[in-house]
Amino acid sequence: MVLAALTALLSLLPLASMLQDTVRRGWQGPASCTQPALASLPAVRGGSVAPGPPQGWPQALLPWSFLCPSLGIWGGRSGSQDNSATAPFPALAGTPRASWVPDPDAPALLRLSDSLLAHYRKGTRPVRDWRTTTTVAIDVMVYAILSVDEKNQVLTTYIWYRQHWTDEFLQWDPACFDNITQISLPAESIWVPDILINEFVDVGKSPDVPYVYVRHHGEVQNLKPIQVVTACSLDIYNFPFDVQNCSLTFTSWLHNIRDINLSLWRTPELVKFDRSIFMNQGEWELLYVLSHFQEFSVKSSDSYAEMKFYVVIRRRPLFYTVSLLLPSIFLMVMDIVGFYLPPNSGERVSFKITLLLGYSVFLIIVSDTLPATAVGTPLIGIYFVVCMALLVISLTETILIVRLIHNQDLQPHVPNWVKHLLLERAAVLLCIRDRKKFSQSRAQSSDISRHVENNDSTAKLNHYGCEDPREREVAGGTRPTPAFGTLAEGSPLMYSILHEITTIRQFLEKRDEFRDVAREWLQVGYVLDVLLFRAYLVAVLAYTITLGALWSVWQYA
Repeated sequence: MVLAALTALLSLLPLASMLQDTVRRGWQGPASCTQPALASLPAVRGGSVAPGPPQGWPQALLPWSFLCPSLGIWGGRSGSQDNSATAPFPALAGTPRASWVPDPDAPALLRLSDSLLAHYRKGTRPVRDWRTTTTVAIDVMVYAILSVDEKNQVLTTYIWYRQHWTDEFLQWDPACFDNITQISLPAESIWVPDILINEFVDVGKSPDVPYVYVRHHGEVQNLKPIQVVTACSLDIYNFPFDVQNCSLTFTSWLHNIRDINLSLWRTPELVKFDRSIFMNQGEWELLYVLSHFQEFSVKSSDSYAEMKFYVVIRRRPLFYTVSLLLPSIFLMVMDIVGFYLPPNSGERVSFKITLLLGYSVFLIIVSDTLPATAVGTPLIGIYFVVCMALLVISLTETILIVRLIHNQDLQPHVPNWVKHLLLERAAVLLCIRDRKKFSQSRAQSSDISRHVENNDSTAKLNHYGCEDPREREVAGGTRPTPAFGTLAEGSPLMYSILHEITTIRQFLEKRDEFRDVAREWLQVGYVLDVLLFRAYLVAVLAYTITLGALWSVWQYA
């Protein structure tokens, strides 16, 4: 037993010397660009290194070969596994196993691709030390704004997305491969970070880019266009002068910040004002793109890295100004011009009714153009409603004035307080020029009213002129027939003539009274019409100036 043990120990000395020489000759660095030690290893069996000892291994020590699995050469492990986890020599990490031998006659790209992907494991994060954080630098360039759905609060954009990271298992010496410094590899064959957009609500029609660029120092660049359909809180109160701010939040869905961290590819200033590829011919205009990094955690769990891009866009209002605002403004101007029609004519009422019907049809036509949301109503919708209300008020005022003017027969004299407020104070306030005519007509009407009250003194004739001849005959009194003048005064013909004259005079006085009353009410209606028109005009101008100022501020903010 002792002799056998000594024999085994003595046989280990040549083995240690052979292993040291193999390591020294097999990984000398880029100078040789070959791996002779691996070529001398046992034959491949089914894509794996056959678990057999090298030449010269004593047969007596075959049962003790399990003591050297850490060497990663023939310890019974699959050749497809990476040496970085088992090799005791850091220089061996990432090198192909003995199951692959490069063909010196193959093209350099093919040899490089085969050497990188022969035993690459894409399911593991590509770091030699698991404590190392993989930093992914990302960049976004907005290419086009495809659609903005205000009702569903969805924004559809087309962006150019770029990201790069360092893969420690995809490194090589360019001198060994014909000075190749970068190569394109299939994206499905290597590890790719799980960077997603949190606001995704639908899968866009994005083209598939199957390749990535890999540089000799391990930097992997993944460039691809993406059609992004994201949820966005759209504020349409300022439509069509609205500015929208939608965010695109990039984050790793699974890995926390200790495994995957995020950073910007370019500086924030370059990202903010980069409109070099933006298609600037649509409805929306790109103002700028803001970027912000933050850490996110849920209920004291692991923190996750987030990179937010705020896409700020503004609507071009020219189309909506021409198709929505200008027709409404024209109709309102025509309503204001309608006040210059005579108030005592019935054409004003029909004209304003026609305007009101036309505005109703206009609102029905433009209802599909206005954005509809369940949250709020745009200011332009309120503007249309107020314009409709102003048209109704204008029509009501016209009906009131016409009613006031055309029913004088059933109305008494204008009250004194109405005369004082409208025909004196309001006339001065409104700068009405014919105030003297108002005063003269009021004086004449007061004289006529006093004359009507004293009808006996103004309308009564003398005793003979007012007395009926037949009554005097019944009384039995007969007078002698005087001369021609006297006979003419007492004749029945003269009595009938005087009676008719009195009746005509009373009728004329009554008609003049009615005319004066009608004239007074016409003057009151005229002053009231001017007063309401100017109040209506002030309201319309104030409303228009306020909206114009707000929309101007929103447009150039």
